[in-house]
Amino acid sequence: MSKQEELLIQWGDRVKACLANLDIKSLGRVGVLLGGRSGEREISLMSGNGVLQALLSKGVDAHGFDPGLRNPTELATEKFDRIFISLHGRFGEDGTIQGLLELLELPYTGSGVLASALAIDKIAAKQIWISNGLSTPEYEELTAKSDWNAVVKHLGLPLIVKPAHEGSSLGLTKVKSVEELPAAYQLAAGLDKKVIAETCIVGDELTCPLVGQGNSAEALPVIKIIPPQANYDFHNKYFSDETQYLCPTGLKTEVNAAVQDLALAAYQTLGCRTWGRADVMLDKKTGKPYLLEMNTSPGMTSHSLVPMAAKAAGVEYADLVLWLLSQTLLQKEGART
Repeated sequence: MSKQEELLIQWGDRVKACLANLDIKSLGRVGVLLGGRSGEREISLMSGNGVLQALLSKGVDAHGFDPGLRNPTELATEKFDRIFISLHGRFGEDGTIQGLLELLELPYTGSGVLASALAIDKIAAKQIWISNGLSTPEYEELTAKSDWNAVVKHLGLPLIVKPAHEGSSLGLTKVKSVEELPAAYQLAAGLDKKVIAETCIVGDELTCPLVGQGNSAEALPVIKIIPPQANYDFHNKYFSDETQYLCPTGLKTEVNAAVQDLALAAYQTLGCRTWGRADVMLDKKTGKPYLLEMNTSPGMTSHSLVPMAAKAAGVEYADLVLWLLSQTLLQKEGART
């Protein structure tokens, strides 16, 4: 048994022990934030409803709250004791709702204001990772006045163009020629004021879920993603039955360990907590892993990857949801950052 497998089993055992000693009543009245106003609203509704049903099945006094349909300030009148954030993208994963919850003194799942804001900004996250010696693809911030030929000369072809603050591959284009760059920029710019272009790393697409906080944070098993036609777009992420997910990945033990180490360092340098998911590309030529982005409010749909990794540790979906919520009890004791 590898070291990673041993750590995984230990984490699963700790989760089970935590839940065995958990007083459900101590969680009080729980609000599940779902939907929201970002381009990922549909996925958030799927995630949030899954979370809500899981909590109800565990006897939690849980209630859905959609800040896309209601004014978020109404949270103050709902008398919630804590919040499970199932929002994705802007206004839910960028520090905005986290800031409101801090003002309301409501404990919540996931990263705090600063880590959320840094992680959703792909440019800011890259700058922090680079300053800490972590590998991530070369990049440029694009504007309408960018010299497309110079961009290609710097980053090479193919390259990736995407909004700096969107997730779920929204607005993402794989550019194969300089002539395609203007249209790719316009597509991304229609969704975000900041647009990023980065070198396209060709190889295995991987993702690594993470849990915990600070020095106690841990990496769960790496998952290898094999989408149809090598296109892991919005549809293939959430709706396609053709996308394959391999856990274990089938990669060498030392490769999985390197990806986990990189993902964990990325999570810690941004100051993330509770849970997250790092997306990584493994260069097929060099075998080197490269960080793409950090998700601080990962999906919890039937196609989602954190539940898949947790299941490898013997932790079922509903137990994972309950454990994540239980971590807010630590914040109530002053651990919120």
